[in-house]
Formats: sequence, C-alpha cells, structure tokens
Amino acid sequence: MIYIHIFLAFFIPGILGYGGGPASIPLIEHEVVENYEWMTTAEFSDALAIANALPGPIATKLAGYIGYEQAGILGAVIALFATVGPSLILMLVLLSLLYRNRNSRRVKRLSSFVLPAIAILMADLTFDFFSTSIAGISWMPTILIAVISYLALEKFKVHPAMVIVAGLVVGGFFL
Repeated sequence: MIYIHIFLAFFIPGILGYGGGPASIPLIEHEVVENYEWMTTAEFSDALAIANALPGPIATKLAGYIGYEQAGILGAVIALFATVGPSLILMLVLLSLLYRNRNSRRVKRLSSFVLPAIAILMADLTFDFFSTSIAGISWMPTILIAVISYLALEKFKVHPAMVIVAGLVVGGFFL
C-alpha cells in the first residue's frame, strides 16, 4: 500500500506542477507533510535545502529522497517515475501528434514561430555562460576554451563529451 501512496503523493504534484519547477514544491509539501505525514515541516525544509544545493530539478531530488526514506530503493524509483511520468507522457503524446501532422501547414507555421524563440533562448544561455566564465576565470582563457572547443567539434569532429571534459579540466586549472 505504501507504494501506491508514494506514487499518488508525487504523481498529483507532477500533474499540477508541470515540469517539476519551484511551483510544485508547495504541492509536494502538502502531500508529504499534511496528507501522508511522512515528514514534519522542519524535516521537509531540510530536505528542500539539500535538494536546492544539488544540481538538477528540485522535484526529482525530493521524490528520490522521500521515496527512499519511506520504502527504500523501490520507493525512490516509484516516486521518481510518478514525478517525471506526467511530463514524459504528455511530451510523448504531443510529439507523436506533431510527428503525425508534420506536413500540415499549421505545424510548419508553429515551427516557424518556435524555432527563432529557441535560437534566442540558446543565444541567451550562451551569453550567460560566457559572462559567468569571464567573471570566474577571465576573458583570455574563456576565449581560448571557446575557440579550441569550436575547432575540436567542427573541424576535428571530437565527441562533445570529450570536449566538455577537456573544457572542465582547463577551466579548473585556471581557477
């Protein structure tokens, strides 16, 4: 029965707090603290503080921790699936719908609006990365890493994972 409760405790916030962002935290707290009484508010605050300190989505980290605390590894797996399941299912349904209608004028028009927005968001992300890098290790190593990474990826066809690891090592050397 605990597995069903774990699933429901994280599936409901997963549906209502689409994407697992900070908006789902109060929903998870309601289920975990008030509905099932697995934690006190102070314990949930501590778990939230730890989850915020780690990289990745907050909701999945909370789900993994709370699921593990309540029912071990299987509880953590169920809680994680319940958290990402609604987003995953919705994404698969929408992508299959888009793929089925990929030759439709409406879908092509939608793509013509979405693709420039994605390009702008990626450019903004790149600018933020460069700004952070320049503030952290100076502009010269940043430009050097960027140029060498570009050449490795485009000219020499080095696998992106290798370029990322090399960039981390070089960036760490300059810190």
